[in-house]
Amino acid sequence: MQYIYGIHAVDSLLRKNPRAVQRLWVQQDRDDKRIGALLELAQNQGVPVAREPKKDIDGLVQGRHQGVVAETLNDPVHGEIHQTNLLQEADLLRLVEQKEGPVLILVLDGVTDPHNLGACLRSADAAGVDAVVVPKDKSADLTPTSRKVACGAAEVVPFARVTNIARTLDALKQRGVWIFGAAGEAEKSIYNNDLSGPMALVMGAEGGGLRRLT
Repeated sequence: MQYIYGIHAVDSLLRKNPRAVQRLWVQQDRDDKRIGALLELAQNQGVPVAREPKKDIDGLVQGRHQGVVAETLNDPVHGEIHQTNLLQEADLLRLVEQKEGPVLILVLDGVTDPHNLGACLRSADAAGVDAVVVPKDKSADLTPTSRKVACGAAEVVPFARVTNIARTLDALKQRGVWIFGAAGEAEKSIYNNDLSGPMALVMGAEGGGLRRLT
């Protein structure tokens, strides 16, 4: 089981991916409008609700849950992929090929802190990014913490895990996407570049920055 917590994250999950939710845990003494809206949404989506004391809800997760926790399965049910915004590399390249107008991709080259991943997803959603790309290894993933920080963006922003970042960047270049790398030692600011065309913005790991191959 995985537990997704926080008002925004759970609301987005119930709206975008209700079949993934096995049960909604709600704190007994929380009866404000925001909780009421979640309870109504859960009822409309056919999601079972359990009202429990705060200490029991606290035992489910480590972070600040705001009185609500969604219990989800780690694995798909009946062979279906619940979260429709999760992409394979082929899906990512197809998205690029089919996009009308310039594509905007955010590539995270080894961001390992789930808080940072959640913040990147939230900003990507606000900026209209078409997809966020991360490596399958040595990278933060969609954990309860990253989902909480993302405030619902983790359920809507297309998210692709790829085996080889360098190979994916080559495939994007072959499809006319310009690659921009963010680095502290760069001579030009991001604001002094023409970013109006199809582009992928690559950001490196905390501290280490972009890897040599990238």
